[in-house]
Amino acid sequence: MFFDTYYLILVVPTLLLSIWASFMVKSTFNKYSKTASRKGVTGLEAASILLKNNNIRDVQIEATRGSLTDHYSPGDKKLRLSEPVYQKTSIAAIGVAAHEAGHAIQHAVKWGPLALRSTLVPVANIGSRLGPWIAIIGLGLTASESYGHFAGIIFNIGILLFAGAVLFYVITLPVEFNASSRALALLRSNNVLNEEELKGAKKVLTAAALTYVASALTAIASLLRLILLRRGRR
Repeated sequence: MFFDTYYLILVVPTLLLSIWASFMVKSTFNKYSKTASRKGVTGLEAASILLKNNNIRDVQIEATRGSLTDHYSPGDKKLRLSEPVYQKTSIAAIGVAAHEAGHAIQHAVKWGPLALRSTLVPVANIGSRLGPWIAIIGLGLTASESYGHFAGIIFNIGILLFAGAVLFYVITLPVEFNASSRALALLRSNNVLNEEELKGAKKVLTAAALTYVASALTAIASLLRLILLRRGRR
């Protein structure tokens, strides 16, 4: 019976971090969803103000179902805000809407890391789904007399595919951090939130950033695990 020590040591801690990060973002968002902004600006209005003041007039803002499903789609230039954000006046709603507006601004100014992440989307989709499985097949074939000589090639294909997905997760970090820093700076400069309210918005965005950090660490740990397993089978 094979006991995967590397999974226990490397991957499990990052998965636990992911669970904790998910809890933190939900609890922090819920907390500041109960605090209305003093100006009564909705998430929709906040995003509109930031886009307009950055001379972005070709991005459509629309509502989308769910909670914390907010995102900006560069392909069709649509900024989608979830139900707890779109028409809500809470500090949390405004912070999240501003963050997504930050992504739209990144796209408008052709910010390098965002452009790189966009090009990696197909590689990340394929790599995250197939890479680990192909690598595991390669590992399994190392014990085969008939196909053992192909094992290294198959493993390398799998690891390269998964490495593309890992790169996507790593590049996502500066993209998300920058969107949040833009959001907070613009909320301040456009007087959408006061200093006290900005502290709450920052906590919401910081909690959200933890989920991306946890995802990146999980991907890196999984890649390292595969490499160590391969070395152990040589």
